[in-house]
Amino acid sequence: YEIIYLEGETVGTHWEALELLAELGLPVNREKKLVSNIEDGYVYCQEWNEKRASLPYEIDGMVIKVNNIEDQNRLGATAKSPRWAIAYKFPAEQATTVLEDIIVRVGRTGVVTPTAILKPVRLAGTTVSKATLHNEDMIREKDIHIGDTVVVQKAGDIIPEVVAVLPEYRTGREVPFRLPTHCPECGSEVIRPEGEVAHRCTGGLSCPAQVREGIIHFVSRDAMDIEGLGPKVVEQLFQAGLIKDAGDLYFLKYDDLISLERMGQQSVTNLLNAINASKERSLDRLIFGLGIRHVGARAAKLLADHYGSLSAIEGAAEDELIQIPEIGPKVAASIVHFFAQPSNQGVIAKLREAGVNMTQEAEQRDGVLPLEGKQFVITGTLESYSRKEAQELIERLGGKVTSSVSKNTDYLIAGAKPGSKYDKALSLNVPVLDEESFKSLINE
Repeated sequence: YEIIYLEGETVGTHWEALELLAELGLPVNREKKLVSNIEDGYVYCQEWNEKRASLPYEIDGMVIKVNNIEDQNRLGATAKSPRWAIAYKFPAEQATTVLEDIIVRVGRTGVVTPTAILKPVRLAGTTVSKATLHNEDMIREKDIHIGDTVVVQKAGDIIPEVVAVLPEYRTGREVPFRLPTHCPECGSEVIRPEGEVAHRCTGGLSCPAQVREGIIHFVSRDAMDIEGLGPKVVEQLFQAGLIKDAGDLYFLKYDDLISLERMGQQSVTNLLNAINASKERSLDRLIFGLGIRHVGARAAKLLADHYGSLSAIEGAAEDELIQIPEIGPKVAASIVHFFAQPSNQGVIAKLREAGVNMTQEAEQRDGVLPLEGKQFVITGTLESYSRKEAQELIERLGGKVTSSVSKNTDYLIAGAKPGSKYDKALSLNVPVLDEESFKSLINE
């Protein structure tokens, strides 16, 4: 918990802030503790590791924070987290169960991943019935057989995994596992490329699993961000034959969707509106959404900023691509290979026909980006942008958004009802921009 904005009173420490919140009737964790040094903090974390099962809720660790607020402000934050707080993670909880079967799943890049089917067991507050086995090498290293009694845990208390076999429980009826030589989805050959631990289906876009997972990636939050189009809806559309690739999404009609299960009039209208709105997503989101192997969100942004249009990237050669900082030979080869495939060109043609944005805004391409090297913090509610939209705009124009004000902050953008960041900016003489001033800055 943290007090963001406070009138009439001041607090000098985080502990005082928590005490004030409790006085105001707000829920504050009863198990909080003020310690004078890191050693005492470590001892307290160890105590709760031993008795965490007594809590009426699940925890996977504790947070240790710097108490003095001035010290917090001096330490500042990275783009992802404050420097004045750190998580102490407990060892993952483990449970014993029987591995009843091993199935394989095919991902969007063709990776064939073995998955353990477990006799259901309670673990870290949930019932676990499946666990990742990662790859065939790991199965061999751990000598995992179908029918084994195994130890499972949640990696980071999130993803279940098999960590060990208990051979003393073997009866002789256990069966060794061998990865299939052909894809269970499309029948194509499964190979292990040289230098890789993963096996891959060679079916490409003829493999339904790869196509389906590719569409799910295309519509995901970090790509085209089409609200209402989750994995289950994609599966419905795919099974109904309404889509064969991501390009088909933009040609769906009301009558196509209204007959689908759990699709009412409002749901269909909302989905079609969301699909249409996604046509205006930035070029880097489109590049990322295409699912080019080795091209993540960062590489997609580098490509968009450098070339300014998808057509320019399509025509780029490997020796040209590797001149871009952070784009190495492997990524460059993957990009060229992707755009050389007729099936991928077919998807891009559909997207182009549908009017999906394939260019970067001009101010991002001509010379130095207007916000190059500038650091921003956003506080309050903006009228013209959501917080995420404002951040994306700043980043597209070369700036950086951080979560707290420091002496390194170039501008604070203040919307309605700004928080304590506003006062902090004034105390550090950081320029404060209202929404109109921000718009003027980016249009200079």
